Amino acid sequence: MFRFAVSGVFAVWFSMLAGLAQAAVSSPVGGVQEPASVVFLNPGYSNEPFWVGYTEFMQAAADDLGIRLRVVYGERDPKLLLSRARDVLESPEPPDYLVFVNEMYTAPELLRLFAESPIKLFSLHSTLTPAQQRIVGGTRERYRNWIGSLVPNDEEAGYLMATALIDKLHGQSGAMLAFSGVRNTPSATLREQGMQRALAEHPEIKLQQLMYGEWSRQRAYEQARVLLPRYADLSLVWSANDEMAFGAMRAAQELGRQPGKDLHFSALNNSEEVFNARVEGQLCVLVGGHFTLGGWAMVLLHDYHAGQDFAARGGKDRVAPLFRLIDAEQASRLSKRLKVPGYGLDFRQYSAVYRPAIKDYRFSITALLQ
Repeated sequence: MFRFAVSGVFAVWFSMLAGLAQAAVSSPVGGVQEPASVVFLNPGYSNEPFWVGYTEFMQAAADDLGIRLRVVYGERDPKLLLSRARDVLESPEPPDYLVFVNEMYTAPELLRLFAESPIKLFSLHSTLTPAQQRIVGGTRERYRNWIGSLVPNDEEAGYLMATALIDKLHGQSGAMLAFSGVRNTPSATLREQGMQRALAEHPEIKLQQLMYGEWSRQRAYEQARVLLPRYADLSLVWSANDEMAFGAMRAAQELGRQPGKDLHFSALNNSEEVFNARVEGQLCVLVGGHFTLGGWAMVLLHDYHAGQDFAARGGKDRVAPLFRLIDAEQASRLSKRLKVPGYGLDFRQYSAVYRPAIKDYRFSITALLQ
């Protein structure tokens, strides 16, 4: 893109050229083709803070890369999700790519639905489980138009949260209460596995009960109101997201407990509220980073569309190590950075089209913490 100043009629001419340069993509045979069009089948609610923020980061990347992105929300309803997927399939102007999430294990049905379609599929955030892939195959196998996947290190996230939470007891014994998400969701399952790995390393910590709070603040609040009095010796509360942590925290406060003092909480996500809680010390452990995943998927699809197959730069199925522990200072910095238009990033610097020397995509949130 041109970045120097011009005036008069030349300004218009240069502006037009810049727009064309941004939109046009080199084809695998050396010509020029239309920018990629992508539909993201978002499994969340259209007013759900996490998924809305996730989509905003994704849109910022799409804008930088000249991708035409449309988001379709499933409203956490598998039937509605599949119905809207059929609408995409039958559209008179189908997209080049459909990005989907294996929420509620709907992915095999989506693959079957698009099996004969020229639309290419890409799994994001959570892909098919090993058990599912034993039945339907992996990417670029039985379903040739399923070209790849990009997921975060969810198991490690659960482990990091649990380990950091346990460290608050400085080697003393203690009891933990845990809130996972939706039972039939790979992200929840993997985070639970990470928590269980940490507990196996610390036999001095007893897990009193694991609840499925369904990612919901209200649900976790109702559960915690019952469970906290039952386990009076609790000192640790592990939560697979921020909404459930806040629900349990509210219940604890109503029952006379002091989050951050006599009851230690962990959470995962990137909301303004969770950053503030980490800065103020009510939340002792925060893990975040995966909200950037959709943006990095746009980089991969942009490059693939231009004939630069991401499979040659780190593989077609990728686990991005995006999750990291975020301390109070970093929470404050990240909170401010996420308010900057476009997040202060030029997503083209992560693209092999613009930077051919890239040998592997090493996505992270480091740049957002600077």
